Amino acid sequence: MQKNIRPIAVALTLLSALGRLLPHAPNVTPLGASSLFAGARVNGWMAYLLPILVMAITDPMVGGYTRSTPLIYLSFLISVWLGRRVSSSHSALRIGGACLLSSLQFFVLSNFATWMFGTMYAKSLAGLATCFVAAVPFFAYTVLGDLFFTAAIFGLYELLTRTVAQSERTAHA
Repeated sequence: MQKNIRPIAVALTLLSALGRLLPHAPNVTPLGASSLFAGARVNGWMAYLLPILVMAITDPMVGGYTRSTPLIYLSFLISVWLGRRVSSSHSALRIGGACLLSSLQFFVLSNFATWMFGTMYAKSLAGLATCFVAAVPFFAYTVLGDLFFTAAIFGLYELLTRTVAQSERTAHA
């Protein structure tokens, strides 16, 4: 990664993740996309730290911590890991596929946590199935939000990195 590009990736990750503080439809936040982006475009341990840091700072502002928090944080770490799988790709298809996997694993982990630690569903296989079925409408929001924000963040990054690269070429000419 070029020297001037890393700050762009870190800034986009933080700014997009902070978007969870803005009013939004249920499950339509940029945090899943920014976690995927961090994995794909931020080097080293910083990619894993940024989404967790944003979550830890903003959770008290949007409802606080619950017994489900560790599984939710794990889900975003998995999204970073999925981003690592597409770090060398600029393919919309590969990045979109990683985004869909990210949405799916968030759906599974967050709803498993709701069933496991909540009181709304029986602690049985039928209760778990009921929990997942009840969450399907939220999954649609998650997928749409993740796809939109993934396209926006990755697209903005490509635009900004090309602009920086062009500016550097012009400055050295």
